[in-house]
Amino acid sequence: MKKILYILTAFLLFSCEDLLVEKPKSIAVETFYNTSAEVESALAAIYSPVKGSNTLGATYLGMHEACSDFFYGRGSYAPLSDYQGLNSTNVTRAGIIWRDFYLSIRNANLVIKKVPDAKNISEANKSKYIAEAKFLRAWIYFYLVRNWAGVPIHTELNMEIVELPRSTVAQVYELITSDLDFAQNNLPDNAPIAGRPSKWSAKTLLADAYFYQGKNVEASAKAAEVIQSGKYSLVGVTVPSDFDKIFGPAVVSSTEEIFYLKYSIESSWGMVLMYHGAGTPYLGITGYSALYGTTDNPLYANWDNKDLRKTFGWYAWNIGSGTNTLLNKKFSDPGALIPRNDFPIYRYSDLLLIYAEASCLGGGSPTADGMEKLNMVHRRAYGFNALQPSVVDFKLADYDKASFTTLVIKERGYETQAEGKRWLDLIRSGKVKEYIQVAKGKDVPEKQLLWPIPVTEMNYNKAIDPNKDQNSGY
Repeated sequence: MKKILYILTAFLLFSCEDLLVEKPKSIAVETFYNTSAEVESALAAIYSPVKGSNTLGATYLGMHEACSDFFYGRGSYAPLSDYQGLNSTNVTRAGIIWRDFYLSIRNANLVIKKVPDAKNISEANKSKYIAEAKFLRAWIYFYLVRNWAGVPIHTELNMEIVELPRSTVAQVYELITSDLDFAQNNLPDNAPIAGRPSKWSAKTLLADAYFYQGKNVEASAKAAEVIQSGKYSLVGVTVPSDFDKIFGPAVVSSTEEIFYLKYSIESSWGMVLMYHGAGTPYLGITGYSALYGTTDNPLYANWDNKDLRKTFGWYAWNIGSGTNTLLNKKFSDPGALIPRNDFPIYRYSDLLLIYAEASCLGGGSPTADGMEKLNMVHRRAYGFNALQPSVVDFKLADYDKASFTTLVIKERGYETQAEGKRWLDLIRSGKVKEYIQVAKGKDVPEKQLLWPIPVTEMNYNKAIDPNKDQNSGY
């Protein structure tokens, strides 16, 4: 078995040009996908690149948060906060992210292609494994399409074709929707372990994919399915430190975890180091303080001090950028040499806010149910019971479509700060230039709204014309 695993590992580390091409020359590829244990190992190979430090482990999120209205970037992340597009360092980073995302897609395609022929796996388990691979493939394409727009679509049906043109955004979303439709119908009702998807994870991701396409009726309906399942609830909070029950290093899972990337001492989430600096009390190791905030940023300055998310999330720390500097402690592990926090991809509060905004946009005005879901998140933020009316509740009569949408976007920013969502949310809403100008006094050029197709891709994929097919500005 060790020999087979060694061969599989070597297979997964092919050169960049071979990442998306299946050339079944080794016995591992031909025989490896026949038992549940082997397929479980193959599924783990899908997660590995996307969890790594080049992608959602650190770099991808760092690039996004440096652009958001909450954070400023330091060092090599500073140019992102200056909004002049991606400099050479960050163009290279984006290219590595592209490479690793497609490596995960290639590994998903292998599972989808090989598992149907497995001889020692039941048909029910085959469907479950294929559904997980399709969920992950859809999830990764969702990152690709939002950061690069149309991209080459590699599936199990065209794995041997290197030269594929950019598909349209609509075509990428068509694949995402198809994969998630299969996933929601074939994934288990409960995830086998924390960090693996259930059918409710698939429905949540599908709601978000509809949301980003502007298909708000479909988004709110799919989100409602998850809400009405009764599977999830908000963790109660009465003081700021109670948020450690959601984000703290000791959390294994919680009632609001829909889909998380799970990390450990053996494989830690490096993003935590980017939020903290030298000597801070929230890590036992020196952080990079690559991302920071300031007390005079209007987004922070105008944030109600009674909102527990503000107190929990930020602390003053001079990193040499001025005495008004703030660092974010949403994810921290005091005293630890290796941080043990997990990365939340979808929490129940996130889903509630998707439903609130999508139901308003889809129906043309805020609904009582959408307002209630927003108020659930807002009540919890102030230490109240999420399910009972409170003095901090917003009133439906005070809002129309435009003002309610603005309100939800503000609450989403507070709720998902430091989770890598804000920059894409601002782009999706069409408010990115307005909000960045208010928060940072900077103009956002069109070129920074998308990342460039990597030179490495165009060097071997001749179906992409460097002049005609590159994103604007690069």
